[in-house]
Amino acid sequence: MFDDFHAETIEVDEASVFVRHGGEGPPLLLLHGHPRTSATWHRVAPLLVARGFTVVCPDLRGYGRSRGPAPTADHSAHSKRAVAKDMVQVMRSLGHDRFGVAGHDRGAPVAFRLTLDHPEAVSRVALLDGLPLTEHLARVDARFATQWWHWFFFAQPDIPERVITADPDGWYRGDPVRMGQENHDEWRRATRNPDVVRAMLEDYRAGLTIDARHEDADRASGVRIRCPALILWSLRDDLEDLYGDPVAIWRNWATDVHGHGIDSGHHMAEEAPEPLAASLATFFAG
Repeated sequence: MFDDFHAETIEVDEASVFVRHGGEGPPLLLLHGHPRTSATWHRVAPLLVARGFTVVCPDLRGYGRSRGPAPTADHSAHSKRAVAKDMVQVMRSLGHDRFGVAGHDRGAPVAFRLTLDHPEAVSRVALLDGLPLTEHLARVDARFATQWWHWFFFAQPDIPERVITADPDGWYRGDPVRMGQENHDEWRRATRNPDVVRAMLEDYRAGLTIDARHEDADRASGVRIRCPALILWSLRDDLEDLYGDPVAIWRNWATDVHGHGIDSGHHMAEEAPEPLAASLATFFAG
C-alpha cells in the first residue's frame, strides 16, 4: 500500500499522529471514519496523487497508530474540536497552511469542525456519508434508533468496552478481498487493541455530548461553512433513505454546496475508489 508515500508520526500539542503523505501539488487532507485507519484510502490516495495533488492521510486521534490523552469525564479529549486542532497542526508541520479536506463517516464531523473552527486553513471541504451530528440527533426516531443503535450503545459507560474487547474479531467484521489484504490486516491489528477501542468509543460519546453542544452554539451564533462544500453519499447505504437529500440538509450550514451519490456501499474509498477519486479531484481542482 501507499507506494512512494512517506509514513511518520508527528507530535502535536496533545497527541501523536501517525500520517502517510505523498505527491506534489495542492494539499488535500483525507480523514477516515469508524472503525477504519488511514489505510482505508489506499486505493484513492494514489489516484489523487496521479491527478496532481499532495495527499495526506492521518490516523485520527486514538484510531490506528495515533495516540492522544486519556479520556476525560466530559469527553473533550476526543471531541471533534480537539481532533480538528490535531489536523491543523499536522498539516502545518508538513508545510501546508491552507488545504482541502475530505472526511468520511466519523471523519466528516471532524472535517466539518475543522472548517468551522479554522476557516483560514480550509480552501474547500468534502463531506462523505455524514451530516452534522445535531442534524442526525434532531431526526432520531424508532427507525434511526433501530438501524443506528450502535451510537447509543457506544455512549454507555464501560459496557461496550467489555463487550467489544471480549471478541473484537466477532464484533468488527471485514472482508480482506474487498478491503485489500494489507488494509484489512492493519485495521484488524487496530481493532484488537483495547486502547484503540476505548478511543473509538470516546469519539461517539463526545458526539452525543460536547460535540453536539459545540454545534448548537454554532447554530445559535450563525456560524457557517464559508468555503465551497461537496457532499457525497453511498447509494447502497442508508443515509439518503433515512433523511432524503443530504445536500438539502447541508444547506442549513453552507451556502456554496452541491453533491451527488456514489454507487457504493458505505466504505466508498475501498469499494468505489475510481468514481470517488474522480469526484474529489474535480472538486478540489476548483
